[in-house]
Amino acid sequence: MDDDRVWSFEKSLWEGGADRYRELVDDECLMALPHPPYVLGGAQAIEAVADTPRWTDVVIEDGRIARPQEGLIVIAYGVKASRDGETYEAHCTSTYRRLSHEEWRVVQHQQTPRLAIPSQEG
Repeated sequence: MDDDRVWSFEKSLWEGGADRYRELVDDECLMALPHPPYVLGGAQAIEAVADTPRWTDVVIEDGRIARPQEGLIVIAYGVKASRDGETYEAHCTSTYRRLSHEEWRVVQHQQTPRLAIPSQEG
């Protein structure tokens, strides 16, 4: 999968609905999210994310892609997403594995919300 397709794939998971998650997230996927129950696996991960409202404006920045072996892609990036007046910013990672030619599934996803660093006055 070329770089442009990787980012399009990832962005579609932020913007797509439940059917998109069920199509692209592997049954064995593990997720670490910033809200309870925090660590999710398999169908629980798919359903938890599929049942959340979709983001309408998603900007991915500072993206990096690694291909440690054939059929495995690891990405890390910052995201700024918004919907209905709500904004969310996080640092994320995802790992994809290839099932067959041009068929990929997410097997890992993690989100760490961006933290505001207090000013160092004084």
